[in-house]
Amino acid sequence: MIVAFEDARYEAVGTRVEVMDLDDEQVLRVIKPETNREPDVPTYARLVGSDFHDGTIEVDVRARLMPWADVDSRGFIGLVWRATEINDGFESFYVRPRNGRSCDDPRRRVHTMQYFSYPTYTFAYFRERGIADFEAKADIEMDEWIHLKVEVSGARARCYVDDLDTPALEVAEMFRGADEHGGVGLYVDNGTDGLFKNLRVTPVVP
Repeated sequence: MIVAFEDARYEAVGTRVEVMDLDDEQVLRVIKPETNREPDVPTYARLVGSDFHDGTIEVDVRARLMPWADVDSRGFIGLVWRATEINDGFESFYVRPRNGRSCDDPRRRVHTMQYFSYPTYTFAYFRERGIADFEAKADIEMDEWIHLKVEVSGARARCYVDDLDTPALEVAEMFRGADEHGGVGLYVDNGTDGLFKNLRVTPVVP
């Protein structure tokens, strides 16, 4: 199922959401308010009516920076799935394009993509405990279209960047388990002017 932004409805969860024209096509713009600086919290555009368990979600994303973005803003942009009705739990995979191709800091390069599981297992949880299993490198850049795909099956998630045949990041056991289901969302974090197009949700029908 390809989701046309002009035909779909989105709930703005901690964000501002609008459809806009860019290069003669319609895209969805998602922005996290400057006043909310807490990372890895519910800040996404939720596809109204979505109830996803297993299957594939794909989208093209493009990250730019807002005028107020600071040095720690890395263009955070990605996907949410299995979000609860009240948005107090979900799984997420996002990229940090500013840590990609043009980044000259090798410490940041290894943190170009991230899986996290809200509310407990955030990037801060992993960093504080020295857990490096849920981040990886990627050859991506700011202000360019990046294709993201996540394949979800039970407790496993395979995360792909652009057209690579192998997962860029693989999660063998998602922290919220194998049985959860819920909403699909388009995620941004601090300082990101997030653009999305070509959302495709392909659920596995039991």
